[in-house]
Amino acid sequence: MQGGIKILTIIKSITLIGLNGYKVDVQVDVSNNMPKWEIIGLPDNSIRESKERVKAAIKNSGYELRSKKILVNLAPAEIKKEGSAFDLAIAIGILNNIGYIQNDQIDEYAILGELSLNGKVNEISGILPMCIELKRLGINKVILPKGNIKEATILKELQTYGVENLKEAVEFLNGQIKIENNIEIEKQKKEISQIDFSEVKGQENVKRALEIAAAGGHNCLMIGSPGSGKTMLAQRISSILPDMNFEESLEVTKIHSIAGMTKNSQIITKRPFRSPHHTASKVALVGGGKEAKPGEISLAHRGILFLDELPEFNKNTLEVLRVPLEDRKVLISRANKNYEYPANFMLIASMNPCPCGYYGSSEKECTCSSNEINKYLRKISGPLLDRIDIQVEVSSIDYNKITNTSKEETSEEIKLRVDKARKVQEERYKKYNIYSNSELTPSLIEKYCYLDEKSKDMLEKAFEKLHLSSRAYSRILKVARTISDLNGNENITINEIAEAIQYRSLDKKYF
Repeated sequence: MQGGIKILTIIKSITLIGLNGYKVDVQVDVSNNMPKWEIIGLPDNSIRESKERVKAAIKNSGYELRSKKILVNLAPAEIKKEGSAFDLAIAIGILNNIGYIQNDQIDEYAILGELSLNGKVNEISGILPMCIELKRLGINKVILPKGNIKEATILKELQTYGVENLKEAVEFLNGQIKIENNIEIEKQKKEISQIDFSEVKGQENVKRALEIAAAGGHNCLMIGSPGSGKTMLAQRISSILPDMNFEESLEVTKIHSIAGMTKNSQIITKRPFRSPHHTASKVALVGGGKEAKPGEISLAHRGILFLDELPEFNKNTLEVLRVPLEDRKVLISRANKNYEYPANFMLIASMNPCPCGYYGSSEKECTCSSNEINKYLRKISGPLLDRIDIQVEVSSIDYNKITNTSKEETSEEIKLRVDKARKVQEERYKKYNIYSNSELTPSLIEKYCYLDEKSKDMLEKAFEKLHLSSRAYSRILKVARTISDLNGNENITINEIAEAIQYRSLDKKYF
């Protein structure tokens, strides 16, 4: 039997703007006035449509909703609310208001979930950052879709209750059924990489460059003819990167959660490797769109963004990388708010030296005109090249190396050296909240990249000969600092400066 109507029901929920969560009170008022349903409080179209989903879900779950005036306010009113995650909270608020739910402690719960017309509670995106914010606000009980339970249980201190449908949520709140909170999830097995540097024959100079890139978190550009192994090498960089710690895993999982890429999964432990096609748009790369979702550069946060055939990308699309490569974040502006997503990634790019691919090759003659080559190379701007620390030429492999049966160095062996260098950097920079040499600021470069007179003299000559910019100068010092860490040296030596300079010499040859 339906009970009397309460004056007002308030259900706690949350909305996301970028990675940040904001508490929302779903205020529901049901009265016997002229039948009408209104949702206020800056809702978007998907929230306005929720009244039809909620009506059908309530009816198809076996509850009677007679013609009444229903007013739903999403407070605070100045924050724009987006998405369908308020459906379940609105439905619970109505059913509590008209007496189907008898629970005086309903305000202890935050409620999240999208409703189907049959009352099923569907998974939602962004559950992890939502739960993190709820925990920070001191809200320790959350009712959410059962499909999101694995992701939510990352936060052990939170009591999470997964429901399959609206009826189950009502019965749980009425104490008619019990739902286990914080269901124990099986421990994730460490992912073993299926690709290994031992599969790459020869290319010792490129492997060395990629090892330095991984050890210092540096951006790297590989230039070489088709079939020389650029893509194969790039795909194996993830196998030598250091394992993510819990904080890094949490950051990565939050971003992928907002993008709707963590459904039915727990925390992400493997560093991302993103490889967008060269037809990708600015929005796909940087993020944005109608709902301001994170783009490829944010999905690559703490991992690798691999751009194969770099000059094939639209030049204007590539130029949007310049600020994120420097600031390690991306800001998406809208009329009434801004979305900020982290973008601390390693850029690994590959390209042919010309349209036909054989400019400068000893294997095959180039068929391109000088104008065609210049036009092709000009697609990569000087400011973008300046932000790439390491540039390495990938030569074609001769037959003897391909058929050589001698054992190549494995990714595990390389990773041991990378891990050792990264630990040195973490210890050195722990009070500055940075993790690698690539993140050094000008003041930190001055402090930790000390050069003796011979090294200074060599760098000065290279600066004049190669016509380097001040940014390129700084990046040479960062790379030299990483080489020094790999070699176990406290100070940078002249040999390490010389090796770092050679990774900028392709500027002179090709660009």
